Amino acid sequence: MAKNYKMYLGGKWVDRKNKIKVINPYDNSTVGMVSAASPGDYTKAIDIAHKTFRVTRELPSYKREETCRRIAAGLEKNIEKLALTMSRELGKAYRDARGEVTRAIGVFKVAAEEAKRIGGEIVDLDWAPGAEERVGLVRRFPMGVIAGISPFNFPLNLVAHKVAPAIASGNTIVLKPASKTPILALMLAELIDKTDHPKGAVSILPGSSSDSSPLLHDERVKLITFTGSSEVGWWIKSHCGKKPVVLELGGNAGVAIADDADLDYATTRLLYGAFAVAGQSCISVQRIFVHQKVYDRFLAMFKRKVKKLKVGNPLERTTDVGTMVDEVSVQNTLAIIKDAVKGGARILVGGKARGILMEPTVLTDVKSSMDVCSKEAFAPLAVVSKYRNFKEVVDEINNSEYGLQAGVFTNRMKDVFYAFSNIECGGVVVNDVPTYRADHQPYGGTKNSGLGREGVRYSIEDMTEIKILSMNLKTTV
Repeated sequence: MAKNYKMYLGGKWVDRKNKIKVINPYDNSTVGMVSAASPGDYTKAIDIAHKTFRVTRELPSYKREETCRRIAAGLEKNIEKLALTMSRELGKAYRDARGEVTRAIGVFKVAAEEAKRIGGEIVDLDWAPGAEERVGLVRRFPMGVIAGISPFNFPLNLVAHKVAPAIASGNTIVLKPASKTPILALMLAELIDKTDHPKGAVSILPGSSSDSSPLLHDERVKLITFTGSSEVGWWIKSHCGKKPVVLELGGNAGVAIADDADLDYATTRLLYGAFAVAGQSCISVQRIFVHQKVYDRFLAMFKRKVKKLKVGNPLERTTDVGTMVDEVSVQNTLAIIKDAVKGGARILVGGKARGILMEPTVLTDVKSSMDVCSKEAFAPLAVVSKYRNFKEVVDEINNSEYGLQAGVFTNRMKDVFYAFSNIECGGVVVNDVPTYRADHQPYGGTKNSGLGREGVRYSIEDMTEIKILSMNLKTTV
């Protein structure tokens, strides 16, 4: 019998008759039945979080640090259980699932460090006559209730990226995990509940987008941090009034393979960059541009390696690529491949699906106007094109409505810095795939890829407000 999961509302485990049925996409078995929150539940959680903020805002650094470290330790202790649950809940290959849990552990460890480093600065104000002996003390203060909305594709680590900085900075948070993958977030709530962190500071409430509308409209919510599709993210921004938002949205990552690149290393890394998590990542490699001098060698090498990837049961340790999230996603992917082929594209490898398992697919002879190039695939799908010079390939990478991260395989430093200066995105990764992300780095995009930056320190900056204490030290005799 499937386990029943209660929601975590204001520090208490609450059951509801209305349930979300979580299905294993690989075998259609029921992973669990999760209590679904109503609009009233979200409002109640906000109310409790608002009141609890009076406590969390006064917590000393060492207390916030201690909480984050205890959560990290709890994740470490339960790494196997969490990874297996993720493989069942999402169909993510076990090795990718275990890697995600490891990353989430790191996020809370970094948050523990950053809890001690929020600090501030002293600013001399005596820059003009008459301002002698004036000095300013600048500090950051927590904002209050944070609303977090997380996606299905990284059901633990992207929850951690919202919860950890909120705890570290003294804020409270109400988080809505994705309805397809809410169990990992609730397992994290179990670990938070075992710490000494004030009850009510964190709520994890699975529910529908419409039922969670109080997160957008309640004036006591001071910031919304959302990770998900561009369409939903920009809709949220237009419907949340004056609230500041952090949006981590879609991508269409481009990679340039220069003629001096290590092709063996590049093709190996591209296996991960394009096909890990079945390509269901906003920084998954979708567009690969290869210099004409090495194009044929690259294709032969890449094709050979892609064919060796094992697609299948996510729980098997040797599986490289697990399932896509649902049948609709598979059919949409097959449709854009079919349209590309009709337009003259050639399937180098893959192009088929077996149920909800999508073969890693590589297309060549594509046009930039095709959906496989211009839209976010969010699937194990990559296209390979040829280029002649480096400035040309930078223009091609920029030929996208998205601007999250890009990759450049070259050892020419002049080209590296040209890419850094001219590629329109939030991050350029040299001699690796743009799928690489260190969890403490500033992470985010430009154009249709979002607003603001994540990464614990940078999330803390978004979740705090700067205030200055301006002091006149000159005394009158």
